Amino acid sequence: PCNVLKRKGVCCCRFLLCASGECVKVFSTSTEECIHDLRGHTELVTGVLLRPSNHLQVYSCSADGTVRLWDFTDGILIKTYVIGYPIYSIYASANHEGVIFLVTPAQKMFQLVAVQLPQSGDQLVEARELSAVLSDVSSNPAAIVFGRGGEYIASANGLQLEVYFFKKQKKGGKNTFMCVACHPKDDCIATGHEDGKIRLWRNFNHKKEYTYSTLHWHHSAVSSLCFTPEGTNLLSGGIESVLVQWRYNQESQRDFLPRLGAAITHIAVSPDGALFCTSHSDNSKDKNKFYSLQRDKLLYNLDIVQQEYIHESGLQQFEVVKAAFNASGNWLATVEERKQKAAELELNLKLWAYDEQTQSFVLNTTISAPHEAQITAMCFCHAADSQTTMLASTSKDGHFKAWQLAAQAHTEDEGPSWSCDFVGAYHDLVPECCCFSADGSLLAVSFQEVVTVWSPASWELLTTLSQPPGAIRDLCFGRLSCSKYLLGTSANNLLCCWNLLTCSLEWSTSMDVSLLLADPLSENMAAFCCQAGCTDLFVFKPSEPRPLFSRKEVCSGKVTRAVFAPREEMLESCEESSQWLNHSQLYFLTQYMDLMTFTTKAEEDRLMASSKQLVIDDSVAMTPFYLLLGKHRQQENQDSLGGMSAERTPLPQGSVAIRELLQTPAHVLPSTSYLCSMFVQSLLISAKDILSSSPTEHEKEEEDSEGEMESSTRPKESLESEATESAAPALTKAQARELRRVKKLDHSWLAGLLDS
Repeated sequence: PCNVLKRKGVCCCRFLLCASGECVKVFSTSTEECIHDLRGHTELVTGVLLRPSNHLQVYSCSADGTVRLWDFTDGILIKTYVIGYPIYSIYASANHEGVIFLVTPAQKMFQLVAVQLPQSGDQLVEARELSAVLSDVSSNPAAIVFGRGGEYIASANGLQLEVYFFKKQKKGGKNTFMCVACHPKDDCIATGHEDGKIRLWRNFNHKKEYTYSTLHWHHSAVSSLCFTPEGTNLLSGGIESVLVQWRYNQESQRDFLPRLGAAITHIAVSPDGALFCTSHSDNSKDKNKFYSLQRDKLLYNLDIVQQEYIHESGLQQFEVVKAAFNASGNWLATVEERKQKAAELELNLKLWAYDEQTQSFVLNTTISAPHEAQITAMCFCHAADSQTTMLASTSKDGHFKAWQLAAQAHTEDEGPSWSCDFVGAYHDLVPECCCFSADGSLLAVSFQEVVTVWSPASWELLTTLSQPPGAIRDLCFGRLSCSKYLLGTSANNLLCCWNLLTCSLEWSTSMDVSLLLADPLSENMAAFCCQAGCTDLFVFKPSEPRPLFSRKEVCSGKVTRAVFAPREEMLESCEESSQWLNHSQLYFLTQYMDLMTFTTKAEEDRLMASSKQLVIDDSVAMTPFYLLLGKHRQQENQDSLGGMSAERTPLPQGSVAIRELLQTPAHVLPSTSYLCSMFVQSLLISAKDILSSSPTEHEKEEEDSEGEMESSTRPKESLESEATESAAPALTKAQARELRRVKKLDHSWLAGLLDS
């Protein structure tokens, strides 16, 4: 899985840890990059919790019945505890070292149990000794919380708030509870309720009756509460998409962060209180999300409806139901609709142009009531060399329309806008889907069981194609050498392929295809087939009978959307089974909002390397060692004698020495003697650089004095022999000086290191 839109997170100053499907994602709060995927669980991760005794480690729990302990800074699994029951949430406190608290199922309800973690050197440990703490608790992680450092537990379930002291137990409170939070220092429990009220409970640990005060701003249920680390503020959120900050003991003073896009489902605060993190419900009702597939990062939201979203039960709002891009990505088409009980359907078709200056989309044209009934499909003409930009839409009103971009004729100041170019129909049948050919010369529109093929140049009906009974659900043209083929899926579970040159059915096969799409850069096509609650993937070419790639049960449920994302650079030397990924990468979205993709082994290795580098850049302190080896390394080192320094060979980031020292956890590094030889060799100055340096004045004086001493002490015979050997090549003064200096140095320590 590449990403999950609904997440529960833990904020840790420089890092944000997020449960995402079957893994835990580690994000950098400074760069917003995903630096680690903590993988190991085989089912949905239900909880993430920092270890109280070591905030560089984190627990994760899953429905697979295990609790895993991770070093999240290095992305390493430390230990796996086998519980044996599905786990729905996890809690811990500093007062209970070596104990974790889990919510597990028990006879048609849920219970909170304490688990003593065994002390063992093994990585896989059985931890099956469970002791019940509370029965009939909520499976919602926001409904249980520790108070005053772990002296008591507050649990909200239905209409009852239960406070469990580890020495005594007291119950109290009757209302519909949604969430609960405990003050970090005072004996105060904050509870959020279905009626939008927040209650602050006090005196529950005394013999006298408990007391509470009420805060009220939310008009609907409070979904999440969280105190700041010092307890000075209380954060609350709900369906209003507003983060509310209450001053503790000064509740009349409130701050608001409005229009966060969707209902708030979870709130987390960093340990230093500097950062707040909010998790939200699905955000597709009135906005489009723009998401970077390469960086696994949300870029920005585009407000499509451009109206304030009113949260009121029974009130129908405008919702974005369809969106499409053209081939170059500079035009976006959206459809929004609203259906009132006693009124007709309201429809808006909006065309958005990409603005290079603002790096966002700007509304160009709004078409009210583009059709008289619900729009069933729309697509752009993807021909890169087309003279005009065209959009086709089909509707349940029995018509399809072609919309064309044209310049305004009445004013020169206004830019081009969109208008209707053609309206088509076929025998009063309802069109279901449409598709342009790769070169834009053909438009295929399905009318129930009949496929019609039109010429956009003249809007002439060229031909009709029929197939066995069953309405056509999807259409897709082949690409490149397979452009003569048109493929379609039907309601009676058939995948059909027509040859447009012969206007006949080329082949058909029995498949329940839920989604069909073509790779724009190759002949490959992908078909997602749903059966027995899971989806299978088949990648094939229309001209070949055998699939290039197939994978059973790629995900649970149906695949709702998919796209072939072109690569910036084509992959080389890919495995045969992965060659269909050379030009584009396939991403698909499941009905459970899981965004998934296929990657090759080489890509996985690169992702791991880049993740480790991100950790280094973000977490390494600015020490002298980091300045020497990191990206801020100084390139100018002055010579100790004050002269011109020899240029030192720079240490590449990808060298073996650097990788061993910086990108490997310390506890798995080889011996120091092994690393030392490589590191010393990388620091040595080459002889070429030494000989190329010029002597300083001090060295010249030293050389002259040494020369005088040698000439005065040298035997006469030696001088005469040197004179007779004038034919031999003589060393320069610099070379002779460096040779004498090297002879005086003791290099025995270096030889010993290299030999080891």
